[in-house]
Amino acid sequence: MDRITKAARLMIVSDLDHTMVDHHDPENMSLLRFNALWESNYRHDSLLVFSTGRSPTLYKQLRKEKPMLTPDITIMSVGTEITYGSSMLPDDGWVKILNQKWDRNIVIEETSKFPDLTLQAETEQRPHKVSFYVDKTKAQVVMKELSSRLEKRGLDVKLIYSGGMDLDVLPQGAGKGQALSYLLNKLKTEGTLPVNTLACGDSGNDAELFSIPDVYVVMVSNAQEELLQWHAENAKGNPNIIHAKERCAAGIIEAIGHFNLGSNTSPRDVADFVECKLDRVNPGYEVVKFYLFYERWRRGEAANCETYIASLKASCDPTATFVFPTGVEKTLHECIYAMKGCYGDQRGKQFRVWVDRVLSTPIGLNTWLVKFDKWELSGDERCCCVTTAKINAKGSGGASDGYTWVSVQQKWLEGYEKKDTSIWLF
Repeated sequence: MDRITKAARLMIVSDLDHTMVDHHDPENMSLLRFNALWESNYRHDSLLVFSTGRSPTLYKQLRKEKPMLTPDITIMSVGTEITYGSSMLPDDGWVKILNQKWDRNIVIEETSKFPDLTLQAETEQRPHKVSFYVDKTKAQVVMKELSSRLEKRGLDVKLIYSGGMDLDVLPQGAGKGQALSYLLNKLKTEGTLPVNTLACGDSGNDAELFSIPDVYVVMVSNAQEELLQWHAENAKGNPNIIHAKERCAAGIIEAIGHFNLGSNTSPRDVADFVECKLDRVNPGYEVVKFYLFYERWRRGEAANCETYIASLKASCDPTATFVFPTGVEKTLHECIYAMKGCYGDQRGKQFRVWVDRVLSTPIGLNTWLVKFDKWELSGDERCCCVTTAKINAKGSGGASDGYTWVSVQQKWLEGYEKKDTSIWLF
């Protein structure tokens, strides 16, 4: 969070499963569309928060399965754990709050007396969360009795039922909503309260997110019945809450436009980059545009014409260099020439390219050092390079005239090295 020294232009707080991530979308297109939008328009001055019921173990597993971005803040285990940055540093202040009137041993003791409760996997049992499966026909009766018993034992707990089967027992002060409130208060105290906050969800455990004052809310089109029922009973007619027409991440993009929170045109929705003009030009957009064109070229989705090649060359300084992760150095013009021979070699295949953590630092009047992770998915193989690029603003108009690439250097991200490096162009 230290990278943003003033109030974020936008903070998106999103659930993961069936909200940011569409498990019925094998191509992950809505997620990839969001990724391109965020890295090109928002990463440099906004905050991305993932708020999930998943434990750290299952959260990390999902990151290996889906092309997810790295959030600035992660709220896990139904709001009982808050961590920061890619290193996921825990918030000790939040832990102290949750310890009040909470005794996990008593929760285990009392819940063991309910035969209708089935403990979830060990990975889902956390210091401030005990999770079960319970049939929805039994859920309400079990919750009422369990709540009474725990209260008599001196605990102040919260029971959250979601997905038609999951029951979580948490400290009363926990939950996605309370975690978001804590986070907003912390940012306000630091003088960096976001200008706008958008909360996104699909199930019952997201309802608390939607009760926070001055927060915009989107229920994605595939929201579950329990959340729609909550909305009908508690927030019908609230102009700050919409039920999107689009599924999952596409619904989040829709909400950004509906509430006028900023641009909601993803670079993946732009057909011709040569003709595309951006209102808020920034180095992140240049990086996203470059690698998205590279993906389209390899997939045979861009026209195989000299105009595009000429445009690419024009965006690179004639002496611009590229240092491969293997240590080999070539000019960017050589790489572009080599790319001509790879047109359509990934046509019809599962080949995707995306960038993550695009952060630019001005190092001169019209010069930026841009660092990002470049991901490439080819079939079942996923590889990643930590990339550093130096780019200059074009022309007398500054960044509004576009950018020129001066140098690029890559190194493999540990554990994500490419096995066959014979075709690794950018």
